[in-house]
Amino acid sequence: MIDTHCHLYLDDFDADRPAIIERANTESVGRFYLPAIDSSIITRMLKMEQDYPGQCFAMMGLHPCSVKENFEEELQIAEQWLARRKFAAVGETGLDFYWDKTFTAQQYTAFRTQVGWAKKYNIPVVIHSRQSTPECIDVIKEMHDTSLTGIFHCFGGSLEEAQQITELGFYLGIGGVLTYKNSGLAGVIEKLPLDNIVVETDAPYLTPVPFRGKRNESAYLKYVVQKIADVKKISVDEAAAITTFNAQKLFGT
Repeated sequence: MIDTHCHLYLDDFDADRPAIIERANTESVGRFYLPAIDSSIITRMLKMEQDYPGQCFAMMGLHPCSVKENFEEELQIAEQWLARRKFAAVGETGLDFYWDKTFTAQQYTAFRTQVGWAKKYNIPVVIHSRQSTPECIDVIKEMHDTSLTGIFHCFGGSLEEAQQITELGFYLGIGGVLTYKNSGLAGVIEKLPLDNIVVETDAPYLTPVPFRGKRNESAYLKYVVQKIADVKKISVDEAAAITTFNAQKLFGT
């Protein structure tokens, strides 16, 4: 299986990172895609990629919650890295209207800039859309062409939003929220084909049931896949195989 979105380079994992990878491998999770946040984590993220070649794959971008007064400088750093070497994706980028709307205009500028990079380098874009899914869809529609694809990470929107996203050739990143009783996401997944669904943990965040409230890790991906299997009334092996194939198709690995 492939964890398409996990922040395993964060200091939450400093005490037991090798064990985290080992536990994930034991649970048949063999690849980990690492989204960038801002320049402060680049060294740690790239070291993890170096320490686990063929397993960890770095993205490059600027998280919307890191869009502050210095966002142009941050974008310049990310762009320099993208020009220097190949990354798995641009991201995570997008819009976040949950925490702070102070820099809304700058978030839009940063998002559009990074979607442009994805088109330029012909790699996926990974989108954070907390309380901003319709607005993120609008930006993608505005900038869309046949080469643009990616993931709406941590998707938790409506069936209509899911259909708009998949019609654009994008994937839905499904994680621990699917296992939360009141999320409503199971009802959406039930009505969708699995062709455009990939799985993720967003570790250390959004831990699935039965470990909700504790630190998330990639080994817990199995609970997300199990829930997909239950909702779609298919075997766990089939759910794992389809979502893994989708991730391989998207990332070209």
